[in-house]
Amino acid sequence: MLHALTGTIVEKSPVHAVLDVNGVAYHLNISLSTYSFLPQEGKTTLYTHFHVNGNDFSLVLYGFKDTHERELFRKLISVSGVGPNTARMVLSSLNVMELIQVISNKEVAALKRIKGIGEKTAERIIVDLHNKVGKVDDAFVEKIGVLHNTTKQDALVALSQLGLEKTKTEKLLDKILLGNVELSLEDLIKQVLKQI
Repeated sequence: MLHALTGTIVEKSPVHAVLDVNGVAYHLNISLSTYSFLPQEGKTTLYTHFHVNGNDFSLVLYGFKDTHERELFRKLISVSGVGPNTARMVLSSLNVMELIQVISNKEVAALKRIKGIGEKTAERIIVDLHNKVGKVDDAFVEKIGVLHNTTKQDALVALSQLGLEKTKTEKLLDKILLGNVELSLEDLIKQVLKQI
């Protein structure tokens, strides 16, 4: 089965991307998180999940920016009552790190805010995935934590040298990084300066 596709972006929107792989164009359903990761043009790699719709046996290909997002998608669709479109909606509303935190902290209210997720479904996701997410993604959480700390510390040093007050700046950095842990140092500093 397909593990990943590397090709040229032919078309992209917040819900799908078309990749030309050696003259064959593949239509992939994607999350908003993956959409924001895709370059405007040129080559990219998307990790894939091939889904057979049980109602009409149609075949649907999903694409993800990395294997962590794909793994969470697969865990979500293993939950009773959560289909691929709902799982994609969850991953469009929360990035991988945020979703891991929400499930680990049993934040039912955060899941209920997502379109298509009611209280029972939110509770089922947390009950079914609480132990699975922590076990599988520990290495990823640790890796993100290291990146987060290094980038944050470098940004804090740079911003302090620019004359910004350390405590206030640190709180702002935490707030920005919570929304996007993968920001580059340059982009992180720019975002802080815009919000000061």
